[in-house]
Amino acid sequence: MVSACAQTPPQPVVPSTVSVCDEQGCAERPRDYESFRPQRTAEEEAGVQQIAALEAIAKKDPSAAYDLALRLFRGDGVKQDLYRSVQWMRDAAERGHFDAQKALGRLYLTGLAEMGSDPMEAQKWLTITAGRGDKEAEKLLEEANAAKQELADDYRWRQRWRQTFYNYWAHSYPYYWRWGAGRWYYYYY
Repeated sequence: MVSACAQTPPQPVVPSTVSVCDEQGCAERPRDYESFRPQRTAEEEAGVQQIAALEAIAKKDPSAAYDLALRLFRGDGVKQDLYRSVQWMRDAAERGHFDAQKALGRLYLTGLAEMGSDPMEAQKWLTITAGRGDKEAEKLLEEANAAKQELADDYRWRQRWRQTFYNYWAHSYPYYWRWGAGRWYYYYY
């Protein structure tokens, strides 16, 4: 029994990685990881301050929100950020900015990056601008109406065949791999 007391207590396990977070997200890095982060130049710092000042104005003025959305979309004086661009464009449109409403209608009609098109949302914004007499918006609204009809037809087709496809996935397709003896192995019967 005396020998049991002489044992050293277990040492805590120190993880070999650490979470490093910045404006682009978080990632696991080795504990001894070092990264080069240069200081902003005076010109870059001035640009950051200018965009911050424009954001403050944009909270009150829809034309500034529209302008900020374009700058974020184009990466003009700021790092390109499509998500924030759409947020500011929507903010300006909801506050009645005509160009923002039309731009948002076009955006929802065509889609942007990983955001697919949304003909119903496009129709909403283009109806507003076409109602204000914009000829381009009238043409885009026709396209949105056609796209919305295609979407409705596609939805009806998917609803009709959904159960059939589900049954194939649920019952007809075979498995090729099985788990056994502590591992996966190829097995097709």
